[in-house]
Amino acid sequence: MRDEHLRNACFLWLEVLRARFGDDIPYRGGLDEGFPVRGRRVPFLSPQKGIFRAAAQEGPAALSVNTSTRSPYGDEETELGFLYAYRAGGAELPDNRSLRAAFALQVPIVYFIATRPGWYRALYPVYVADDDPVAGRVLLTSGRLVGPPDEPEPAPITDEVERRYAVREAKVRLHQARFRGLVLPAYRDRCAICSLREIRLLDAAHIAPDAHDVGRATVSNGLSLCSIHHRAFDQDLVGVNPDYVVKVAARLLEDEDGPMLSLLKDAHDRTLITPDRVSHRPDRELLAVRYERFLGGA
Repeated sequence: MRDEHLRNACFLWLEVLRARFGDDIPYRGGLDEGFPVRGRRVPFLSPQKGIFRAAAQEGPAALSVNTSTRSPYGDEETELGFLYAYRAGGAELPDNRSLRAAFALQVPIVYFIATRPGWYRALYPVYVADDDPVAGRVLLTSGRLVGPPDEPEPAPITDEVERRYAVREAKVRLHQARFRGLVLPAYRDRCAICSLREIRLLDAAHIAPDAHDVGRATVSNGLSLCSIHHRAFDQDLVGVNPDYVVKVAARLLEDEDGPMLSLLKDAHDRTLITPDRVSHRPDRELLAVRYERFLGGA
């Protein structure tokens, strides 16, 4: 049994929650309410353990896994996907058997990543692409949801799975979700330039790009920016000097193109909002390097 109807209901309700809360969903008042299936509420996950199979399921495979902010297992991202550790105690523990069954049956599951205490980012559909009982871990690969199947009951394992879900097409950066969960609270969930407090419109911007050797996923290498200022920062239309002063490219300052441009121009010479904790404030050396790039592009 593959519990197709239950998994489809889970994915569809997650779409509802994402429309309501954004990519990061709170546990209380969100995930803790579960999702409706045939007149009953089914939990999404267990906050007490990482591997979850719901009591409403008929099949043996896990419905979801999660990585908490204080996970002891060292789950990590690789080029092929996410390495997720078994629960301690051996491959035959019930939780580990349900995770291995997800590999054997090739059913889609949800991977909940805690971005901060009490908040999760849901990746789905995720597949267990490999199972290594010797190392005590599995490889999770992320796909892209195309649409729910129409059949109300489980279907046999055929190429239909590939028709229903575009598997392994979406590369998701696990560390970026965690990085956002570190940076935004340090800035009290507001844009460091314009003070916008709508969390669904806030991003964690890297000062030194994460592809660089010094591009660490630390708060001091991040800025909490709204979507507009993040895009402008990435395109070197807005810069921040080592004294935490915001600068706007000269060509924008000289332009006249309506209220949206005014939002960017008004930031010129504004002092950046910084975290209260000194160790969380933007690294001045990294800002200096990034500011030189801004000057070259401005």
